[in-house]
Amino acid sequence: MRVLVVDNGGQWTHREWRVLRDLGVETEIIPNTTPLENIKADGLVLSGGAPRVGVNQEKMGKCGDYIDKATVPILGICAGHQFMASHLGGKAGPSKVPEFGKVLVTIDDEDDLFKGLPETLVAWESHNDEVLEMPKGFVALAHSDNCQIQAMKHTSRPLYGLQFHPEVERTDNGYEMFQAFIDICQAHKKD
Repeated sequence: MRVLVVDNGGQWTHREWRVLRDLGVETEIIPNTTPLENIKADGLVLSGGAPRVGVNQEKMGKCGDYIDKATVPILGICAGHQFMASHLGGKAGPSKVPEFGKVLVTIDDEDDLFKGLPETLVAWESHNDEVLEMPKGFVALAHSDNCQIQAMKHTSRPLYGLQFHPEVERTDNGYEMFQAFIDICQAHKKD
């Protein structure tokens, strides 16, 4: 199993790589300018990024190509989540209440990503922007008091987004979420 982390300049990109490695997956961090034809993977994680990068299309490199053309599951985290939404026709922009630090997140639909996890969990947030409107074909999976789309997924493609940072130790059950994404990648590979 090979899951690559696409580097969008996030402060915790190395943590995403480390969690995947700790879970026994072959992984590496690749620049977001890597041509899709050079990527050999069973899944992609679109990392977080510097402030506002998720709503700045140019700074997200070839992430749009990956979302449009890759046939493997993709998990967008923070900026990756925001970019996925806006790239596919939704809206991302300034949060009414930016979230930093620990936030209580409520799971509305455990789906594949949150299977077996508590209904509420503490998650680590670091965002000025958020997904304001999901693209067509997506459903919300989780929310917090100040952010209605903490997690989303596409109903027919293996595309997932998380506003919070599961790779940070202060997020409850982060390893389980990454393992759930690995399981999604394994199931997709068998199909």
